[in-house]
Amino acid sequence: MGSVYIQIVEGNPQLRSLLGWHLQQVGYGVFQSADIRHAREVYYSRQPTLVIVDSDLPDGDGLEFCRWLGKQQQSLILMLSARNAEADIVAGLKAGADDYITKPFGMQEFLARVEALLRRCRTLPPPASLEYGSLKIDLVQRRVRFQEEQIELTPQEFSLLYVLAQAGGTPLSRTELLKRAWPDAIDNPRTIDTHVLSLRKKIETDPRQPSLIQTVRNVGYRFNIESLQSSREVPDTNNHHRSPELSPARTHT
Repeated sequence: MGSVYIQIVEGNPQLRSLLGWHLQQVGYGVFQSADIRHAREVYYSRQPTLVIVDSDLPDGDGLEFCRWLGKQQQSLILMLSARNAEADIVAGLKAGADDYITKPFGMQEFLARVEALLRRCRTLPPPASLEYGSLKIDLVQRRVRFQEEQIELTPQEFSLLYVLAQAGGTPLSRTELLKRAWPDAIDNPRTIDTHVLSLRKKIETDPRQPSLIQTVRNVGYRFNIESLQSSREVPDTNNHHRSPELSPARTHT
């Protein structure tokens, strides 16, 4: 159980501390966040198995954060809420929560819900690939296909692309990218710029005007997931012809 890490995102410090203490007592590793901003930072750096999210947070809506977590395709989600109407529970589950528990609740019930969710996690194999529209990242073979073409990447370029894509469109700083995509500690954040330039040359239509790996001023870089996901909504009405709308990032190739 020591390898299972749980993140608690709860604005109430007393409840957050109490839940964390009980989870630690039964052997889980615990990370605590009081708001969404800190929760995202912790999520990226710790990659928890389970995230426990309150529906009402100081700096935003827990449902929106739950939807964001769902895009990461990695962690289970348990939502806590004082809202106990059926419509609220349904909204939480539709937002991506794997389970929903209403306040007030008993600690034994809470721990049982956590254990039930983690049992589900243990029975599911890890994903073999990630797909965003026309982009497929094969995590087993460490290969990338984009618009039906095999893209030859170096191991470091693959890791960088994977981390950017997994972030679901959220901008990542150079320091965060180094922490998550590089196997060894590197002190120079500008190393990221060199590898981003190389990656853009392989997957962008025009590397001088990149549309997939975008620079975010004073922050770092983000992957333009929106342009890839929108391609899923375009119907393919002719099996012998692929509409150029399905390939918004490389229409000139």
